[in-house]
Amino acid sequence: MDRYRPGTALLVVDVQNDLADLRGSLYVKGGEEIVPIVNREIERALFETALVVYTQEWHPAVTPHFRKAGGTWPVHCVKETWGAAFHEGLIVRQGQIVRKGSDGGHGYSGFSIWDPVTEGISSTTLAPILRQYAVERLVMVGLATDYCVVETAIDGRRLGFEVTVLAEGIRAVNRRYGDALRAIERMREAGARIVE
Repeated sequence: MDRYRPGTALLVVDVQNDLADLRGSLYVKGGEEIVPIVNREIERALFETALVVYTQEWHPAVTPHFRKAGGTWPVHCVKETWGAAFHEGLIVRQGQIVRKGSDGGHGYSGFSIWDPVTEGISSTTLAPILRQYAVERLVMVGLATDYCVVETAIDGRRLGFEVTVLAEGIRAVNRRYGDALRAIERMREAGARIVE
């Protein structure tokens, strides 16, 4: 399969220390296992001169996203901290970085931010970057299947991109039993292709 033919970008979702390292505050089980898989895809994409884009959660220290301020999650991926940095084993070069959640909103999707106070939705820089490079197709890997990966994939389909998700290159939080399978089904229903 010519995975990275012209018009294709590799989208690496949130492979950051707090999610992909055992010491992380919101460690996703098996998150570190995808790093070699993601690196393989980065090397393939770069070899084919495809665009590589990395999304990165980049939260302020205080945000309604965090449990201590009434949200759902423990403090994680706070900007300029070890936890927000990309996993030390991840290849990060020759790519674009899209940071999300820096204004305190929920940055589940790489394409959009939801403000939990106003309930307004704003766009990130991801779609304009992809349009600038004439990207029509996305290959996705990263964390976590049942939050940022699924929401990014669905938004990508809504915006008209073809989306392929590499199942071996994602892992789920699974707060509730079956969340990963439900997320995969939601992506399929949105028109994304899941490659096992």
